[in-house]
Amino acid sequence: MTPLVSVIMPIRNESGFIARSLGAVLAQAYPADRLEVLIADGMSSDDTRAIVTRLASTSAVRVQIIDNPGMIVPTGFNRALAASRGSVIVRVDGHTIIEPDYVRACVDLLESSGADNVGGRMHAVGTGLWGEAIALATSSSFGVGGARFHYSEREEEVDTVYMGAWNRALFERIGGFDEELVRNQDDEFNYRLRAAGGRILLSPHIRSLYNNRNSLRALAKQYYQYGLYKIRVLQKHPRQMQSRQFIPPLFTAGVIGGALIAPFSDLLRSVWLAVLALYLLANGLVSARIGRESGWRTFPALVILFATLHLSYGAGFLVGLWRFRGRWRA
Repeated sequence: MTPLVSVIMPIRNESGFIARSLGAVLAQAYPADRLEVLIADGMSSDDTRAIVTRLASTSAVRVQIIDNPGMIVPTGFNRALAASRGSVIVRVDGHTIIEPDYVRACVDLLESSGADNVGGRMHAVGTGLWGEAIALATSSSFGVGGARFHYSEREEEVDTVYMGAWNRALFERIGGFDEELVRNQDDEFNYRLRAAGGRILLSPHIRSLYNNRNSLRALAKQYYQYGLYKIRVLQKHPRQMQSRQFIPPLFTAGVIGGALIAPFSDLLRSVWLAVLALYLLANGLVSARIGRESGWRTFPALVILFATLHLSYGAGFLVGLWRFRGRWRA
């Protein structure tokens, strides 16, 4: 029997994009009577709800709006999950357009692989010079480290995937998303999944387009929050951390600390300048390699963006150490 699938979309103030993202969900090559969509709306103050209502009125797919007073992804997802009926749960984000076979590909891979969470690559796209450069930077291992769902092109077991699809029974076994985490709730959930013996599978056949931020400021805020809430994940699950995740905060601390003490020590100033020179060299080489493919148009922006990714995440991590300093025993 074709399983009933519940697509959960946690969103807020998406009037400029929801027609495309929800429209792609409603156009799935999957039986309409075996599909439902739950919009977990974070109390939008724009026309998001009106657009959702209009699209729902012309679709054979059941669409339900769930209030999310918490206004963040984990609270919205958990509320929608509690109201859903499907035996398969598929998450879709508001700035993502899924391919017509997305739901079918998720269902088939869950059934054929026995994996507990399946998903595809985060294929980022942007508009304008900065948007295009951000898509390139966040699809690079130099920019985002070992998170393979940003750039992998093959089927493989991974630590996490973009968005995700699960059998409902998994949530009954390990619970839902951690509602304290404004960011990194996916990482925390997937760590619990793996700790319980679960498997996460990335497949190139599960395809979507993620429309990323198009400004330097928005990107910096996003990655600052990633670093900030990584501290809470570390406090809850120390073994979840990998050595690569400490590199940005160590680099950021070195940049700041070096700037403060360089005027007072010739030796430390030389070391600090050498570290900065090596970083700029590595940054420039990677930016040149990637920027060359776009006719060098994005090269200057990439140099700035890579530094922004690393320093924003590192700064958030360092601030989190202070902000959550009393939570290590919690």
